[in-house]
Amino acid sequence: MKAHAARERIRRGRQIASETEPVPSVAQGRARSGEGAGQAAAPSTPRSEPVPAPLESSNKAPRDIHSGTSPNPRPGEGSGDRRARKAGSDRRASERRAKLSEGERHTALRASGAALAPRGQEWYLPRHSRALALLLGLAYVPSAIIAGRLPEGAALFTGFASVILLAGGSLFAAVERREQVNEWLRLVLVALGVVLPMACAGFTLSQWIGFGLPWQWAAATVLSINAAAATVYRARIVSLFSAKIASWAPFVLIDPSPLMIAAMTGGGLALLLIARFEWKDAQRRRRRSEARERVAARAEDILRSFEETGEGWFWETDRRGQLTYISPKAAHALGKEPDEVIGCPLTEIVLPAHDASDAERTLAFHLSARSAFQDVELRAARPNCPEDGKGGEADARWWALTGRPVYDSYKNFCGFRGHGTDLTEKRRSEQQVSRLAHYDSLTGLANRVQMSRALEQILAAPRERDRACALFLLDLDRFKQVNDTLGHPAGDALLKQVAQRLERVIGPAGRCGRLGGDEFQVIVPAPQTREHLAHLANEIIASLSQPYTVDGHSVVIGASVGVATAPEHGTSGEALIRNVDLALYAAKDAGRGCHRFYSDELHSAAEERAELEHDLREAVARGELELHYQPVVYAASETIVGFEALMRWNHPKRGWLSPAKFIPIAEDAGLIDQLGQWALRTACDDLARWPAAIRCAVNVSPLQFANPELPNIVANALAHSGVDPTRLELEITESVFMGDSAATDAMFAALKRVGVRLALDDFGTGYSSLGYLRKAPFDKIKIDQSFVRGATEKGSRNGAIIASITSLAEALGMDTTAEGVETLDELELVRMLGCSHVQGYIYHKPMDTHAAGALVDGDRTVKADGPRAARQVRTNLLRRVRVAHEGGIADATLRNISEGGALLEGIWNVAAGSPVEIEFAAGRRACGVVRWTRENRTGIEFDEPLKRRQDGSFAVLRGTPARLAG
Repeated sequence: MKAHAARERIRRGRQIASETEPVPSVAQGRARSGEGAGQAAAPSTPRSEPVPAPLESSNKAPRDIHSGTSPNPRPGEGSGDRRARKAGSDRRASERRAKLSEGERHTALRASGAALAPRGQEWYLPRHSRALALLLGLAYVPSAIIAGRLPEGAALFTGFASVILLAGGSLFAAVERREQVNEWLRLVLVALGVVLPMACAGFTLSQWIGFGLPWQWAAATVLSINAAAATVYRARIVSLFSAKIASWAPFVLIDPSPLMIAAMTGGGLALLLIARFEWKDAQRRRRRSEARERVAARAEDILRSFEETGEGWFWETDRRGQLTYISPKAAHALGKEPDEVIGCPLTEIVLPAHDASDAERTLAFHLSARSAFQDVELRAARPNCPEDGKGGEADARWWALTGRPVYDSYKNFCGFRGHGTDLTEKRRSEQQVSRLAHYDSLTGLANRVQMSRALEQILAAPRERDRACALFLLDLDRFKQVNDTLGHPAGDALLKQVAQRLERVIGPAGRCGRLGGDEFQVIVPAPQTREHLAHLANEIIASLSQPYTVDGHSVVIGASVGVATAPEHGTSGEALIRNVDLALYAAKDAGRGCHRFYSDELHSAAEERAELEHDLREAVARGELELHYQPVVYAASETIVGFEALMRWNHPKRGWLSPAKFIPIAEDAGLIDQLGQWALRTACDDLARWPAAIRCAVNVSPLQFANPELPNIVANALAHSGVDPTRLELEITESVFMGDSAATDAMFAALKRVGVRLALDDFGTGYSSLGYLRKAPFDKIKIDQSFVRGATEKGSRNGAIIASITSLAEALGMDTTAEGVETLDELELVRMLGCSHVQGYIYHKPMDTHAAGALVDGDRTVKADGPRAARQVRTNLLRRVRVAHEGGIADATLRNISEGGALLEGIWNVAAGSPVEIEFAAGRRACGVVRWTRENRTGIEFDEPLKRRQDGSFAVLRGTPARLAG
């Protein structure tokens, strides 16, 4: 009941305040000050406006900081009444903010010394004085009854005039509030609306005494009228004291003796002094009230701004823990209106989330213990949120609650009051940061850190069986060319598609991750057979090698895969990652587009590669590389028509190294462009010394082709050497067409403008379609040696492929060159199938520039020289073996081996045709027949061909070499 009574007092006070007149603007006050410049402004009194008293204790119903009303609706109050109250409270809040800003402007102007009227220019006349007129009229009625008659003449006229003038006081007040009214006119209005009617009333009563009205009654009536005037003119010091003086002054006319005049004069002076004191005191009260209002308005605005930002909100409960106030923002976050939340326990607006249960229990503890708490994180009980707090993370709202107990002046517990902070965006940001720390932002796969943790968890499993796993390391082949030709956005789009394909292949059997760039990793837990892992690696390669569509371009890349298993290849994550990296390098060295398992031999291979890279850099710096030239022969006349420039490196320790050995190292080390430019300049300089009919072909790597400066580099090399551009032939592989972009077409057009010939190298071994032959300006197609080799064998389809290529080239007006022709049978076949040019050992091996120049200085006709048929590729090595022959066992040295036979050294007196059994290692044997013997060297033909492993080695050679006899 006390709280309700307090709220009623506040409401009535605010209702009275809302009915008071609006305040003129500061500009109006300044205008009036300007009009009265140089004149003494009459002292003005502050208008009376009651300020609602604050709640005396915290157990009173809290006031809504936005509306100024109690959050609990009053009984019987409808929604329309609540809306009306809210509208009124909003208007009053706006007025308070206007007063605050206006008061601040006044303060600034006072500090600058500007002449300024008090706040808002207080009005002398109230808006409504009809109540005073009615009271005066009613006061005349008992006076007439007591006197038994009405006054006559002027007294009767002034009596009616006083009532009429007071009744028209609202008109005088309206005139006063006009903008063009100056201070003098305002004083005139005070004289007409206050002084004159009160003087008329005093004159009527003083004269009425002469018509039989007792003077005591007349004095009492004047006192009553002045009391009523004090209520109407409250806080208007000028108007109030003018009314008092005017009402008593006419009594001098009753007895105009000196004593009466002196008494009235003294009374008037006393009233003036009191008025002066009251005016100053009113000014002090007004300033204090303004300061309080400014502080209150500023605090309210700060709290409103804090709530409107959505970063925080306020709440309050009663002693039972039920909400008595909650900010609208928080209520709306719960999907409710504030009135729907009021009365609910605080614990009902939060959920006992599964990951915040401790916080929820902490909140309940603090509420029951009546202790302060700070930043307790909880989940808001939003609509459609499960009661267990799980799920719905996208719509979840997280709060941090802070509160303290509130006590009244008698130390009685009244409830809790505090604020809440929205942690939703902070938690989402933390989740995003955590995701970026563990997942790749581009593909969504696990990143290096997450994959390392997953691998370490598997390897640290308590059971040995659970520590088994397989680790795949993937590297995309020709991905850099996509970045260089189509741009990095296209490369990013391609990586996303690669990640999707990789996840489809692996499925739930393993976990995929991206380590960075074009490197991916796959972890397959549990023991796996080698055959299953090889099948999975092949599936990965086949899937990633299918064409992609990126920004309207057809793109084809490949993949190389390294595989390592635990615990066979390592029991720690560091060892396993190092070993699978070596296996990946082995797959790249094997020609890319394949997979390799880790083996112990790869450590030495890795060391050899690092050493070769170091030596290659020094060789480039010292100019140790050379160009050798292999003749290209016109098949019909067996005449040399040109050369192909081939890079050679005579290593100071290893001797001559094949380009297949060091060119991939140069590409990885970033040296290929430098080597390519050197090869162009050197080839042009050598070509300038040869006959004009000789051409020279130079290989251009995809990285060189992607360089926009390539046409200028070629043109400069030609200009420096003075060679006719038609004598230079650039060999380009199919891989440059992966992007099939406008940049590729522009490069072809630029090279043709230079005037050089273009040859398509390694035709048929790439992944592009035949569509590029329709628009690429090639002059020649080079048939890869992989089609030539084995073409003469029974059942081979290579001959049909060669015939198709030559027919296609003839139809397109292009020459054809068959590469790698080494036997007479192959030469006859490619001639018969229509190849226009032949290149291979059947005519000449590559030679240095001096030998090439001597070869073309004279008769350029050459004769084929080579074996009739090709033999199988042999692997040279030194290995101890044991040979069983005619019941005896002898030790021998294996010098070379192929699928069909081997060369042994150290066996004497073994006749051709004798059967032998060779033991390569423990339990690894092969049976064969002696085909020939020369001193201690013996050629063996195996009864059954040996099988090679994926890395090209033979399975029979695995294990420890056979021990020496005896």
